[in-house]
Amino acid sequence: MSETILELSNVSKTFAGKPAVRDVSFGVQRGRITGFLGPNGAGKTTSLRMSLGILTPDSGSVSLFGGKPRPAALDRVGFLPEERGIYRKMKVIDVITFFARLKGVGAAEARKRGLAMLEEFELPGVAESKVKTLSKGMAQKVQIISTLVHEPEFIILDEPFSGLDPVNQNALEQIVRRQAEAGRTVLFSTHVMEHAERLCDQIVLVAKGRKVFDGSVKDALGEVPRRVTVEVTSEHDLSQLLAGKGEIARGEPVDGNAVWTVDLASGTDAQDVLKACVDSGVKLARFEPVRAHLHDAFVHLVGASATANAETETV
Repeated sequence: MSETILELSNVSKTFAGKPAVRDVSFGVQRGRITGFLGPNGAGKTTSLRMSLGILTPDSGSVSLFGGKPRPAALDRVGFLPEERGIYRKMKVIDVITFFARLKGVGAAEARKRGLAMLEEFELPGVAESKVKTLSKGMAQKVQIISTLVHEPEFIILDEPFSGLDPVNQNALEQIVRRQAEAGRTVLFSTHVMEHAERLCDQIVLVAKGRKVFDGSVKDALGEVPRRVTVEVTSEHDLSQLLAGKGEIARGEPVDGNAVWTVDLASGTDAQDVLKACVDSGVKLARFEPVRAHLHDAFVHLVGASATANAETETV
């Protein structure tokens, strides 16, 4: 059984009477990449701060490396906060060395690691430059190096992709993968589902302070109704022909052809729709099973959760 590095159990937090986190529970397993996902204002940053003991939950409990968050445990963590903050007037290598020494790394070793990581992160020649002279993407890389330089077991990144251009977003994804391949545990928050879909072993979805899903990307995608797009050149009414096979809607025509979408009912396969069309002589210009993405799963799960919560609150 995998070791649980971090566990939140029924944690809640309220600010000025406004709930930020509501009864959230999840665990992070050693050696895995976990995505903590949700829109801005969903309670992600508050949850991460409670995970590290920066904030104390109003109720519930937090376990980090088997106990309450404490200095000895925090030395084993690398944390990149959402609010970026490195010393702009310091030299790059001095910033990296400073953060490493805060985590117990000796001065000479910290400088050696920092120089090596600047090369690894494709930042050669900037060690003696002041932070304020760097581009936003370069400064972000320096802060990530400062987060990783003490070789933490557990890496927490709060909205690490925010503000990065596509090239640097891709570079950061590669960094996260390398850390996981080195045996480290990664937890990152984001509101951009594409990063999590490519990277994560596990995802935790939150909305309005509540957890709406906890599991694998595959399982999340399995929550989305499977969809088929059918473009026809004949005059068949697919809403009648395919009745019982799912939710059917007619969309905007394409080049004069009727376009239908079918959200498949449970137990119905795309091949069942195709067979019904062929057997009825429907002339097909396009028959396309649509692959669901994590964004679709999130929208579906959040909508289902909102409906359930509204029904509960009105009972």
